[in-house]
Amino acid sequence: MPDASLPDASRATPAGDQTVDGREAAWFAGLPTVVAAAAALFTDADGRVLLVKPNYRDHWSLAGGILEHGEPPHVGCRREVSEEIGLDIEPGSLLVMGWVAPDGVRDKPIVHFVFDGGVLDDDAPIRLQESELDDYRFIDAADLDRYLPPFISARVAAALRGREAGATVYLAWPSP
Repeated sequence: MPDASLPDASRATPAGDQTVDGREAAWFAGLPTVVAAAAALFTDADGRVLLVKPNYRDHWSLAGGILEHGEPPHVGCRREVSEEIGLDIEPGSLLVMGWVAPDGVRDKPIVHFVFDGGVLDDDAPIRLQESELDDYRFIDAADLDRYLPPFISARVAAALRGREAGATVYLAWPSP
């Protein structure tokens, strides 16, 4: 039997019923949370992957970042790519939806969306966000492990597979 104290989308709440609204707000406030992020997979004509080097980390990453409160993933991807590398794109297909377990000081899991950013021409006008990024380069897929921590390397490899297959890959880290 359903718990009548929990919200039910099939049950209409009378307009202005603050008791029900208050219970629903309290229920939602008590739910676990996750951090969400979005990035774009860009390659060059030779299939090499574009990586950026954040100045606040010791490893490289895809262009992208944390979503703002209530921001849809594709919108956040577009915003982050514009901020980080100066390209205004319409994100393509969702290639990867990844989940990373809490770890160390990060007490919340991260859900990460990787969209297809497409193939960049050699003269793409990449302009780094100097306050956050030190460098960018195109890397052969075989060299990703030299630049990325294992969970990001696995995500990028999955994005490349997803692009090739025309499918979205779900990736949990660590694997259950």
